[in-house]
Amino acid sequence: MLLLVVDTSGKQGFVGLVRAADSNQVSVIEEVPLAGGTFSAQLIPQIAALLANHELGKGDIDAFIVISGPGSFTGLRVGLAAIKALAEILQKPIVAVSLLEVVALAADKEGRVMAALDAGRNEIYAGEYVIAARAAERLREQLLPKDDFVSLARGATIVTPDESVVKMAEAAGLAVLLVARPRAASIASAGWRKLHAGETVTPEQLEANYIRRSDAEIFAKPVSGS
Repeated sequence: MLLLVVDTSGKQGFVGLVRAADSNQVSVIEEVPLAGGTFSAQLIPQIAALLANHELGKGDIDAFIVISGPGSFTGLRVGLAAIKALAEILQKPIVAVSLLEVVALAADKEGRVMAALDAGRNEIYAGEYVIAARAAERLREQLLPKDDFVSLARGATIVTPDESVVKMAEAAGLAVLLVARPRAASIASAGWRKLHAGETVTPEQLEANYIRRSDAEIFAKPVSGS
């Protein structure tokens, strides 16, 4: 099965072609980086070029695996809009994957795992999971002030791709595991398991998992009654 994997949640992104087998094994055919700030101009042309490089067409794609958040509001909107359009045209399934879940699985630990991403503004995107047999049961995903994260994370395996989170956790006396930011292979692996389990969404159902509200929502003035 041919999977197209897209991540536009961060400052940099990528699109990848992955071959998946029934044995739950995935192999990356090719992964192409996307420069931050230009996702809207790059994404569709890079997908077309990636397919052409391997003498494939859009119709050869069997499913789409996309990171749905958390992360950049603009980046996520661009990535999800492109996948919605392609899936609508091709009538192929979409699997939405949380970046926090893939980070949690990267710890390669069982039990209670806390995935953490630096959200800026002295806040942490935190995903709390129970990991068993390489599957993640989500307990909750939330945006926390750093002090609240430290309190919640005690006793859990903490894992993050962000060195700033490592420094913060270590300063608070917590043990933390630094992992690489997820790429096509790990995202496809998580998405492939969900696809097997029937955890797909239609283009209409695909939504960004921002966790944080946008500045427009935060600073919007309430509408006064008449």
